[in-house]
Amino acid sequence: MPATSPKIWFPTLRSGSGADVYTVRLAEALSRRGLRTEITWLPLRAEYAPWSVPVPKPPAWANVAHVNSWLPQRFVPEHLPVLATLHSSVHTKALTPYKSTAQMLYHRFWIKAVEAENIQRAAKVVAVSRYTARQAQAVFGRADSEVIHNWVDTDLFCPAPREAPHRPFRLLFVGNWSRRKGTDLLAPILRRLGPEFVLRFTAKNRSEPSDLPSNMVPVDWMSEPSQLARLYQESDALLFPSRLEGLSLTMLEAQASGLPVIAADCSSLPEVVEDGATGLLCPVDDVEAFAAACRSLAENPGRWRDMAQAARRRTLEWFSEAWAVDRYVQLYYEIL
Repeated sequence: MPATSPKIWFPTLRSGSGADVYTVRLAEALSRRGLRTEITWLPLRAEYAPWSVPVPKPPAWANVAHVNSWLPQRFVPEHLPVLATLHSSVHTKALTPYKSTAQMLYHRFWIKAVEAENIQRAAKVVAVSRYTARQAQAVFGRADSEVIHNWVDTDLFCPAPREAPHRPFRLLFVGNWSRRKGTDLLAPILRRLGPEFVLRFTAKNRSEPSDLPSNMVPVDWMSEPSQLARLYQESDALLFPSRLEGLSLTMLEAQASGLPVIAADCSSLPEVVEDGATGLLCPVDDVEAFAAACRSLAENPGRWRDMAQAARRRTLEWFSEAWAVDRYVQLYYEIL
């Protein structure tokens, strides 16, 4: 390995999504390893109007830049080697029916070009799931993406001691309110389930419709990780009908907290959920299948308990911080 150690600068768009959490967790984990890091947060408008945001100067000590693939080239330093992370692929045809016209045009004529530049420029490309790596090859022709799954703090996100689910059965949804996340399916599912079930959902952007059933309860967005960890512990299962995920931190946090995950069988979701063991995978958009999966856990406490324990074990075995951060450190050294 080179005599000099990696010193990593993260010029990062503040998007209010899991990508922000990923960057903070990685920088903190690297710092605990003794590596120097710094995050420079850019306002979200830097993504779609980069000319309106001044270009920050990299720290003089930095020798590697780590960027999100959506970061416009204006903010990618020319003199530093680059590692680019792909958090998801919005260019798959499977997502097309759920995009607005504006989103479709934005992704096709702006984001795709931005990502292509970053992927071509980067010395190393990391995809957060095998699904995302396959998309990178299909869309951009980059076949050497390194797959490093997202990880979760299994000390913070841990189960509450409990032998049976609550009554009524407590479902949880965590995420932005969007069609990509499948939030338009939540109300139909909960109407089918009735009063024996309640869904608490985070309401970060407050864009949910006003005619939701009474068994859907909004919860204020929790900026503190400890508050979010407690919300998982107070729930029985994660309901997550998302239509596309790069690799969902929400699903990892839920499984680490001992929650079975009820999710769609698409994109990277099967890489997180072991169907029938740590959760249940349903056909995309199949409201009745999601409702039936919820009932099967609520009506069988033994099955719920087995899945809750298996979800925790799977997270400890496959989505640990130690392995992921080791691999990132190795890649930084390879770049140098």
